[in-house]
Amino acid sequence: MLAAGSGSRMGTPKALVATDSGEFWAAVACRLLLEAGCAHVVVVLGAEASRVVLPTDAAITTVTNDDWPSGMASSLRAGLAAASGDLALVTVVDMPELPVSVVRRMIDAEARLARAVFDGRPGHPVLIGSEHWAAVAASVSGDEGARAYLDAHGVIAVECGDLYDGHDIDVPRR
Repeated sequence: MLAAGSGSRMGTPKALVATDSGEFWAAVACRLLLEAGCAHVVVVLGAEASRVVLPTDAAITTVTNDDWPSGMASSLRAGLAAASGDLALVTVVDMPELPVSVVRRMIDAEARLARAVFDGRPGHPVLIGSEHWAAVAASVSGDEGARAYLDAHGVIAVECGDLYDGHDIDVPRR
């Protein structure tokens, strides 16, 4: 789960934004991923990393991306470097309303390269087989994610618009 940015449009790192019940978005995402069936969760932190509170669970590992100001690509590289197993499900912290059903659908897709789409619009989560990790890491830079790599390598679109609208939250709610 990518949660390293400063959240400049939000006014605070999104990993530190709390739900109405006071739980950090990063903690919400960890619980969601574990509930959906992810065996291991790697949380990539950066800005204000020491302030982020996550659930205490042996399945959750944190990685601090000291290069977070350079953009999302460095966080994706850090997360893939810390990943283990055969597949990585990449998601972002700013989707606190993402339902478990979307993550389960992605896992159940049994694909080696898949991206959630919402009424045809690409989004997160993204499923990446381990044979792609090094190439994805080498292909990304700055604030650009893996979209170009995914498109060039036959990513499978997994429609999830019936479960969620795919929005992420970039600015504070009023």
